[in-house]
Amino acid sequence: MRLLFEIFGQTLSTLWAHKLRSFLTMFGIAWGVGSLLLLVGLGEGFRSGNRKQFDELGENVMFIWGSRAPAMNGSFTSMRQYYLTLKDSQDIVALCPDVKTAVPVIQRGDIRSVSDFYQSSGNVLGVPAAFSQIRYVPLQDGRWLNDEDDAQRRSVVVLGDETRRVLFPGRPFLDNFILLNGIRFQVIGSLKRIGHGDNNTQNLRVFIPFATMQKNFPPLNVGEITNAVSFINYQPKSREAHELAKQEVHKVIARNHGFDYKAPEAFDEWDTIHSVDQVGKIFDAMNLFLGSVGLVTLALGAIGIINIMLVAVADRTREIGLRKALGATNRSILFQFFTEGAFLTLFSGGLGMGGASAIMAALSTLPSPPGWDTPRLVPTTAALAIGSLAVAGVVAGLYPARKAALLQPVEALRKE
Repeated sequence: MRLLFEIFGQTLSTLWAHKLRSFLTMFGIAWGVGSLLLLVGLGEGFRSGNRKQFDELGENVMFIWGSRAPAMNGSFTSMRQYYLTLKDSQDIVALCPDVKTAVPVIQRGDIRSVSDFYQSSGNVLGVPAAFSQIRYVPLQDGRWLNDEDDAQRRSVVVLGDETRRVLFPGRPFLDNFILLNGIRFQVIGSLKRIGHGDNNTQNLRVFIPFATMQKNFPPLNVGEITNAVSFINYQPKSREAHELAKQEVHKVIARNHGFDYKAPEAFDEWDTIHSVDQVGKIFDAMNLFLGSVGLVTLALGAIGIINIMLVAVADRTREIGLRKALGATNRSILFQFFTEGAFLTLFSGGLGMGGASAIMAALSTLPSPPGWDTPRLVPTTAALAIGSLAVAGVVAGLYPARKAALLQPVEALRKE
C-alpha cells in the first residue's frame, strides 16, 4: 500500500512538472471518452423515443389505404382510384395465412364533439372491438368497445385523454353523454395519455363501434362505393413474416379491385416493421461510427500518455539508476512506470465518463421534445470505453516502463 502511495505521489509530481502537456493529453482522453458516451447516449435517447412512438401505434402494425391502380394492366399513363371496403378486410382475414388479424377503420375529422360543458374537434374513428389487439389503446377508465356494441350498433364512445379533459374538465364523465354531430352517445371509457408534450393528435381521438360509424358517419368522397373504409390495419402472425403477409394482402386487394398485384405503385401502405428495422440500422451504423471515432481518440490519447511517460523516464534517469544501485529490481521499476501510465489513462477516462454522466443527468431534467427520450449512459458503450481505456493504459504504460526497467545502473547514474 505504501508503494502505491509513493507511486501516486511521483505521478502527481511528474504531471505538475509538465502541467500543460499533461493537461492537454488528459483533456484529449477525457474529451474523447465523454464525447463518445454523450453522443451515443443522445442517439440512444433518440432511438428509444422513436421506438416508443412506434410502440404507441401498436405491435407490428401495418397500414394500407385506398390508392390509384392502372386502368388497364401494364398501363402506366392512365390510373383509376379505388377505395378499400369492408369486404377487403374480411377477405384478408379469410385468405391470408400469414396475417394474424385485420380490422377496417373509418376515420373522419369533421365531426364535432359536444358535452354539457364544452365542445371539441378531433378525429372520430369507427373501429371493431379487435382494433385494440393491433393498435395501442391503453385504457384508463371504464371499458373498451366489445363485439356486442358493434353487432347492436350501440351509440357508445371511448374518449382520448385530451378529448376527455376538454369535454369534462374536472368532472365525472363515465356514463355521461356527448353529442357527435347532434347524435347522442354514452361515454363508456377513456384512454391514457399517449405521447409527449403538446402533441395532442393521438389524444384528441374518439372511438365508436365500426357498425355505428358506418351507419351514421360513413366515409366522405368515395363516390357510390358501399361499405367503403378509410384504411385497414393488419398484423402478421410473426415479425419475420411481415413481407409474406404484405404480399398476400396485395394479392387480395388487387384481385378484389381488378389489377395486377405486382404493380407496387398501386398500393399506398406503411409497414411499421420495415420502418423500425431501417431506423435501427441507421442507429447501429451511427453507434459503430461513433465507437470508431472514440477508439481513434483513445489511441491518440494513449500516444500522448506514452510521450509523457517517456519524458518522465528521461527526466528521472538518474533516479532510476540510483534506485537500481540500491537494490530495486527491474520488476519494481517496471511496475512503477506501468502504474503511472495506467493511472493517467484511467483517471482521464473517469473524468470523461463523469462529465458525460453529469451532462446527461442535467438534460434528463429538461422536457423531451417529440421523438426523443431522456439520454442515458449506455452500459455496452461504457463497458467498451472502460475496456479500451484499460488497453490504452497497458500500451501507454508498458513501453516506457520497460525502457525504464532495462536501464543499466551505471549508465543511468552517468546521465546529466
